[in-house]
Amino acid sequence: MLKRTFRTGLAIGLAVATAIAAAAITYERYDTKTLKRTIRRDAVLCGVNTGLPGFSIPDEKGNWTGFDVDFCRAVAAAIFDDPRKVTFVALDANDRFKELQSRKVDILSRNSTWSMARETNYDLYFPAVAYYDGAGFMIPASRNIDSALDLDGSKVCVQDGTTTKMHVADFFRSNNLKYEEVKEPKLDEVVQAYQNGRCNAISADVSQLYALRLNLGKPADHVILPDLISKEPLAPVVRQRDDDWMMIVKWTMYAMINAEELGITSKNIDQALKSTKPDVMRLVGTESNYGEQLGLPRDWAARIIRHVGNYGEIYERNVGSESKLGIPRGINQLWNAGGIQYAPPIR
Repeated sequence: MLKRTFRTGLAIGLAVATAIAAAAITYERYDTKTLKRTIRRDAVLCGVNTGLPGFSIPDEKGNWTGFDVDFCRAVAAAIFDDPRKVTFVALDANDRFKELQSRKVDILSRNSTWSMARETNYDLYFPAVAYYDGAGFMIPASRNIDSALDLDGSKVCVQDGTTTKMHVADFFRSNNLKYEEVKEPKLDEVVQAYQNGRCNAISADVSQLYALRLNLGKPADHVILPDLISKEPLAPVVRQRDDDWMMIVKWTMYAMINAEELGITSKNIDQALKSTKPDVMRLVGTESNYGEQLGLPRDWAARIIRHVGNYGEIYERNVGSESKLGIPRGINQLWNAGGIQYAPPIR
């Protein structure tokens, strides 16, 4: 009896040890050590849209600008004190998550909607919402329609591999409306189909529709309907089981939002470094060691603000009042100014 108990205990112990070892091997396989590789490489690999005005677009010399581009520059500023240390990789919507999984990029900053299925199916994290959006419709102004509920019988162009495709189907079904789906694999093909008259409506995130309208021959001949048919929290994306990197990406976003709330900008950062206000001192690194807890220097947030700006600065120059898009802040306004942008405190 004693021997049998011993053998059983030994077998259980070996099984547990084997399981722990297997778990350790699995963790090691997925623990990508992105920060260490990024520092050795001396650059952040950032996956962006192939070309979306206001969010990520290259000029004729290959210089990238946009809201999503600036976020990757903010991450580089936090790590290297140099926002130029970013290599931008243009990714199509259908390939973006696979390319992130395969480590072609360190971070995806590419107008991607945070959803449960994307986290669970692809083993990804969406650390923080960068831009609150929603799917909508753009139509020719000549249709004289002012509500999405009047789109019965429309031919709607959508990009395959996006959440918009499902939202359009849900909208028409739930409102007992009929439509014909015209889907294309690439965004430029969707726009071309719309311009060629293969569809008389195009659906995408509203921010994307504003950008797409700029590139049409006569932007004023097209209207964006006021209806939002979905929730689209757009967020940067990283791989799961890489928590150190995820924390840097998350708190880079939150640092910019907190900076705007505290009134700290790229123009007054030097004055902020002399502040005696506790919240400001914690953010800019003159008190406590929050940067070091992320594996970064104490002045990590000050670097972000100095080189890239706070959330409001990034928004306005790329997609807001200072840009050609002119998209109102709306729900992307700070929580204390009528919006829902809200960051946990740095303390």
